[in-house]
Amino acid sequence: MTHPFVKAKDTAFLNGEHFTIEIQTGSDGTQYVDLVLTKSLDREQTAVHNLILTAVDGGVPVRSGTANIIVRVQDTNDNPPRFDKQTYTINMTENTPIGTLVMKLNASDLDEGLNSEIVYSFTLYTSEKTQEVFSLNHNTGEITVKGTIDYEDMKFYEMHIEARDKGTHPLLGQCKVVVNVKDMNDNYPEIIIQSVKNTVEENVAVGSVIALVDISDRDTGDNGKVSLSIHRPMPFTINTSSDRPMHYKLIVSEPLDRETVPEYDITLIVTDAGTPPLSDNETITVHLLDVNDNAPQFPQSFYTIRVMENNAPGALLSSLTAFDPDLHENQYLVYFIIEKEIANTSMSMLFSINPENGNLYALKTFDYEIEKEFLFHIEARDSGSPPLSSNVTVHIIIMDQNDNAPVIVSPWRAQGSVVEEKIPRSTDKGSLVAKVIALDTDSVHNSRITYQFLQVTDATLFSLDQYNGEIRTMRMFSYRDPRHQRLVVVAKDNGEPALSATVTIKLTTMETAVKAYSDMTEEPLEYDIFSDINLYLVIGLGSVSFLLLITILVTIVIKCQKPKPSKAAPPSRNSVISERNSTIADSTLVSNDAYWYSLFLAETRKGKLVVRQPLPKGSRYIVSSIPRGTGLTDTSESAASTLQVRVQRRYLYLCS
Repeated sequence: MTHPFVKAKDTAFLNGEHFTIEIQTGSDGTQYVDLVLTKSLDREQTAVHNLILTAVDGGVPVRSGTANIIVRVQDTNDNPPRFDKQTYTINMTENTPIGTLVMKLNASDLDEGLNSEIVYSFTLYTSEKTQEVFSLNHNTGEITVKGTIDYEDMKFYEMHIEARDKGTHPLLGQCKVVVNVKDMNDNYPEIIIQSVKNTVEENVAVGSVIALVDISDRDTGDNGKVSLSIHRPMPFTINTSSDRPMHYKLIVSEPLDRETVPEYDITLIVTDAGTPPLSDNETITVHLLDVNDNAPQFPQSFYTIRVMENNAPGALLSSLTAFDPDLHENQYLVYFIIEKEIANTSMSMLFSINPENGNLYALKTFDYEIEKEFLFHIEARDSGSPPLSSNVTVHIIIMDQNDNAPVIVSPWRAQGSVVEEKIPRSTDKGSLVAKVIALDTDSVHNSRITYQFLQVTDATLFSLDQYNGEIRTMRMFSYRDPRHQRLVVVAKDNGEPALSATVTIKLTTMETAVKAYSDMTEEPLEYDIFSDINLYLVIGLGSVSFLLLITILVTIVIKCQKPKPSKAAPPSRNSVISERNSTIADSTLVSNDAYWYSLFLAETRKGKLVVRQPLPKGSRYIVSSIPRGTGLTDTSESAASTLQVRVQRRYLYLCS
């Protein structure tokens, strides 16, 4: 830029807008030019001023001279540092790693030298929390992360930063950096239990509240949307409140049973809607208190207990233990026998049970032959309120023990005496000589009797059926066989150990042509041998029979000639026989038809008459055996024969 010269006589001229000259004339006429600053300088606009000073004289032609003046402007700290913007806005996600560069500030200073060197720092308006999260490089102006950025703690950060130069009188400039934090799903949802019932009775009503629960999530948006659920199916459910969406109630949804599940560990799970979703859980333990809702139970509804007879009084029979799944007093059981009378005898007189443990004892010794079984009930009752009970049926079976020896009832004999039997010497092979019958009052197994010879005079002459006790001839008698045969038969039962009884039978063979009755259906024997001895016997028997017939006829005639009594009733046939039996007959008391028939067969083989006389008001009767030829009339013998036929028919009827 040029400036017009100002002409004057001996005048100096200077170009430039910031300077002017003042001419001073000395006393000697010498002129001096002063360079005067007329406008402030700004180094930042013009750092160097090039001036031309021109001096013009007043002659003609005019003469002039010039001088170049260079004015260099020295810098002063007159410019503060300046930022591009007054406010910087930056968006960052929370949980940004430490050391991450947020931004780099770049303030400028038009000065130079130390006046242009800038130092960055936080002002007092920057909070300590912000300074804990971010760091500022004083020289470069770089802002980096040095702490955890948490959206839930602070959603944005404000940093007030100043840039100060290093001049003698430093100047400064300021700006604001705003960091907006973007939320991430980095917070787990929370479960807050406000109240809980850790113990409830097992009969708690459905719908009862067990716990009050609140849930929360510090995140926002979908990250903060949470839901509550129960980990696995349980008899509980959760309900939310309409006025408080984050408030839940844990309630009973089904009936509870302590005996099935004594306690519940209820795991509540809260889950947010973030990506990926986060969840948390909390476990509530609920203990169930027992109530008396279970009756005692026996393992079986029916017990069969077998007891061997002849047991010791007080012997333990069995332990009947019931189970009650309840607790404490609700499971304490008391056992007792429900009273029942059998034949005017109470069960408590026969059996006893321990009320504490259910041990069943026998109070007496049992006899199988008298008592074979008992049936009664035992009750178990708990100690709850109200008490519950149940009962079980007990069947006591008395087991037989081989404690009764067989008793030989046929052939009949007096106690300790020997049975004497007479048989014809001409008896054929296989003929029935005698039949041994023994009875045993034990059970079927122990009363199974077998027969065998204990002693026998000639083992080749007789055989014994081990099952029915029949003694038969194995061959005919020979003249070498002794006249007297002695047989000892033992009847042994099937018990363990076996018991036995013996009978001694003395057989005497007779030389007679008359065959004894061996069976009601046997045919008369025809003898091939007719010796002299047999002839003499026949003559003797005929003479005796003739004399007996004459005696009977004489007696009948005498009785017919006697006058009839006026009012007295004639003696009955049974009374006559009974009267004679009182003097000449062997009598016994019989209560069994089988025994009566066996006795009848045995006595008739001896040639005797057998008469049965019933006793009044009873099933027993007296049997008498009468030897033939004792003076009985034919009428008595006919009556006895008729009685024999009736007995046979009666026996056949009983066997059928």
